Amino acid sequence: MELQGENPFKVSAFRKAAQVLELDDRSLSEMDNITSLKGIGAATGSVITDLMETGQSSLLKEMQEKVPSGLLPMLKIPGLGGKKIAKLYKELGIESIEQLKTACEEGKVRGLAGFGAKTEEKILAQLEVFQTKPERTAIWQLEPIVAFIENTLAGIEEVVKYSVAGSYRRVKESSKDIDFIVATNSHQKVREELLEKLPLLKIIAAGDTKVSVTLDVENEVDVDFRLVEPHQYASALHHFTGSKDHNIKMRQIAKEKGLKISEYGVEQEDGSVQSFETEEAFYSFFDLPFIPPTIREDGTELDKLEKIPSLVTLEDIKGDFHMHSTWSDGAHSIEEMVEACREKGYSHMVITDHSNYLKVANGLSRERLLQQIQTIQGLNAKYNDIEILAGTEMDILPDGSLDFDDELLEQLDFVIASIHSSFSQSQDKIMARLRTAMENPHVHMIAHPTGRIIGSRTGYDPDVPTLIEWASEFGKILELNANPHRLDLETEYLKLAQEKGVLIAINTDAHHIDQLRYMDVGVKYAQKAWLKKDNIVNTWTFDKFKQYLKNK
Repeated sequence: MELQGENPFKVSAFRKAAQVLELDDRSLSEMDNITSLKGIGAATGSVITDLMETGQSSLLKEMQEKVPSGLLPMLKIPGLGGKKIAKLYKELGIESIEQLKTACEEGKVRGLAGFGAKTEEKILAQLEVFQTKPERTAIWQLEPIVAFIENTLAGIEEVVKYSVAGSYRRVKESSKDIDFIVATNSHQKVREELLEKLPLLKIIAAGDTKVSVTLDVENEVDVDFRLVEPHQYASALHHFTGSKDHNIKMRQIAKEKGLKISEYGVEQEDGSVQSFETEEAFYSFFDLPFIPPTIREDGTELDKLEKIPSLVTLEDIKGDFHMHSTWSDGAHSIEEMVEACREKGYSHMVITDHSNYLKVANGLSRERLLQQIQTIQGLNAKYNDIEILAGTEMDILPDGSLDFDDELLEQLDFVIASIHSSFSQSQDKIMARLRTAMENPHVHMIAHPTGRIIGSRTGYDPDVPTLIEWASEFGKILELNANPHRLDLETEYLKLAQEKGVLIAINTDAHHIDQLRYMDVGVKYAQKAWLKKDNIVNTWTFDKFKQYLKNK
């Protein structure tokens, strides 16, 4: 709306309506009469109702058609808000970042009211940083792009099967590009469909067996599609998954048997090529167990084959112990989160909304938390196939104290302690805050222990080895936060934690039911650290988990 130069009062009305919805304990599906909510009028209410009834907003679609698509990326440039971008568009006809850069270089921007020469210089400086493409893209930036591509491939009739490959499949924290293996009997048709359906910025190559493109998406990225015959699929998937060192080791094993491995299969001594239905069959051909992509790293994995059966798998997970509802900053009600966990076959789960200190996330006061406990007790009476535990993600405050007192914590089933503030404090102060949580008998787990965001922020600099020692000493769980933004703790620390006998919980930290899918990412990341399923509390039966909580 701001980009269209809409009335500021109208913009404000929509922002207010959004805030009302965010602060309501119910999800949209549980609201019967939107306009009955204070702060939502007829105009904003009709837009929300349209979205609820149709699954899309006709107003948003109309605005998207009117607003040049090149203006939206400009919102990411520091210092440029909707009002300024609207002014640039209206008065200078600027519709893209490229046009903005040219206008600044020609000194046209400084002439606009509210800008000036210094603003122009700042924009140019920000554009230089903004337009510099990073060598590698973080996994959380790639995840929605991979999902989009998978959805596109699923809609192409001639595609027999497909899989992402490369470093993304190995769950590396960042990748240079994205690789896909696509099995088809109609190479030309699939190539044409891909070029037609994908949002293309540039076509790098479009041959019979390889399509290379740069996608015009929020995070510009190169994608390679390898088009293979169905019988070549397993060999190609193995080859292009890598890593390089793993492939070298496999080729050495093949050579000892007088064989050659390629992306097309295994060449026999007589020149014939053996193909495979699955990667499992490929490894079995060499008398090897299936080696998960996540541990195909430096070749040493082939010396640790006996450890593979003990590694955690997604099928081992029986519950998720860190998630949020509409009571704080989640998008869905507690019951909707329960239903989503039931669909995953979980036997137990924990609701852990934010505590009072985190006002920006609508953190729960003492009174609201007590109400939530009662609500959860009521839901437990309703369901007999899943146990819902009452928890909290409690802030460790900047002064080192905890957000809730022991009397309140005692009434909860599961208590998470987290740092969300004052990241710039010295390591000593950060560790003092964490020590307080460690020493508290009611705290069960430390969540996202370093506070990092991959490729964006390093976190709050704790002494992690010492934190692991404390976790061992006080019997606390450390979290592997499965959100692709975080993947916190890192693998080196997960390995150390396991060596010290520290329990790990793999949690999604879901704020939306769709984010419960991150459990798969977390499990694969745990495999990279060679984590054993018995060391991960999510793999325990509810009775075993309940006994652990009782003994704390």
